[in-house]
Amino acid sequence: MLMQIILHTPKWVFAVFFLLLWIGAKQLLSNSVGLTRVTLMPVAMGALSVYGVVSVFGDSFGALLGWAAAAVAMLALVLQRPLPATTRYDAAQRQFHLAGSPVPLMLMMGIFLTKYVVGATLAMHPELRHGAVFGLATPVLYGAFSGVFAARAVRLWKLAIRTDAMSAAVRPA
Repeated sequence: MLMQIILHTPKWVFAVFFLLLWIGAKQLLSNSVGLTRVTLMPVAMGALSVYGVVSVFGDSFGALLGWAAAAVAMLALVLQRPLPATTRYDAAQRQFHLAGSPVPLMLMMGIFLTKYVVGATLAMHPELRHGAVFGLATPVLYGAFSGVFAARAVRLWKLAIRTDAMSAAVRPA
């Protein structure tokens, strides 16, 4: 059955998978990223997760509420965690210097695989779309991924704001 699912998967899905895999794998290594990329990645992945919810449940208030509640909960939870000690922000270049991490890769693969599994499951069992457990678990899972992505970006933005404020306070008048 798994082979049939894979054989009936459109080719572009594999291209998206490998693109996300490549982007995520690059983040396993220490790197420098700008403010724009720090912002765009959670926006793009959040949009993909909202699309996942809407494509399955339409504009269902309950599904969107489940997504939002999970996103806010994970955002609040992750915001309580400090950034890794090696994280730096260069105000002059407006660049973050980040240690490598598997978290972005796991989040990207989580959203992608959730979308893939949900799509394959609904292709075989369309009646699940109306099931309570499926209708709650899917949006919550998407929202949780989005909340973690957003919180990681917010923590970096807070670092940038603090660094800019300290730089402004140190400058001679």
